[in-house]
Amino acid sequence: MNRSSVRPSPLFLGLLGVTVIGAVLCALPTADPFYGNRWLLTAGVVLFVVGGWVVSLCLHEFGHAFVAYRGGDHEVRVRGYLTLDPRRYTDPVMSIVLPLVYLIIGGIPLPGGAVLINHWALRSKPVESLVSFAGPLFNLLIGLVLNAVVLVVPLPLGLQLAFAYLAFLQVFTFLFNILPVPGFDGFGVIAPWLSREAQAIAVRVRPWAPLVLFALLIGVSQVSTVFFTIGRGLFGLVGGDISLAGLGDAFFRFWTR
Repeated sequence: MNRSSVRPSPLFLGLLGVTVIGAVLCALPTADPFYGNRWLLTAGVVLFVVGGWVVSLCLHEFGHAFVAYRGGDHEVRVRGYLTLDPRRYTDPVMSIVLPLVYLIIGGIPLPGGAVLINHWALRSKPVESLVSFAGPLFNLLIGLVLNAVVLVVPLPLGLQLAFAYLAFLQVFTFLFNILPVPGFDGFGVIAPWLSREAQAIAVRVRPWAPLVLFALLIGVSQVSTVFFTIGRGLFGLVGGDISLAGLGDAFFRFWTR
């Protein structure tokens, strides 16, 4: 494997730098959420969450690509998917439409991503399923690590709430992506085991199925209640503090305060 194909891109390293700057601002003594400079903390949370979210996007898509490469699809290297460059992971629906919906429902208006996988090159159905599962797994692992840091390391409160909110987003991203809905990775996990007819139907509905799901989440209170109840429960199971995450959300979406 060519080292330049897997070396992190300068843009990815820059995003890491933005995330670190946000963390430093959140950790300053003057950035206390109750007695300090709230705008300084707001700036830190925004930088940390925005930078961290795009970094997690890159890691999510890298997970797909790396497992695909190991499973036989060497085209992912040629397409630059192993460089962690966010510009390589674009898709009109996931990068434009859904982020707008995220913003409307109080989420985060940043691009989603996609990698093109040559499924014919993959060695087996289990490998195909693992390729789809690898992306969401990265999100869950990031959430676990962030929560573990909050639990174990004596961080300043400003940094705790930033970590908790980004962890919350990671867990909910895992939950969204693992749903067995065409267009989400969860469907990709089961798709290799379906009949050709079922797969053909999924291809036709793929552009619209995620939008229908989000419409249900927004318009049907029972659906959103069930989903967010499950999400909060999962967040708690992986060590998350929902109160800290809620405080982080308040600082990140400062316009709602």
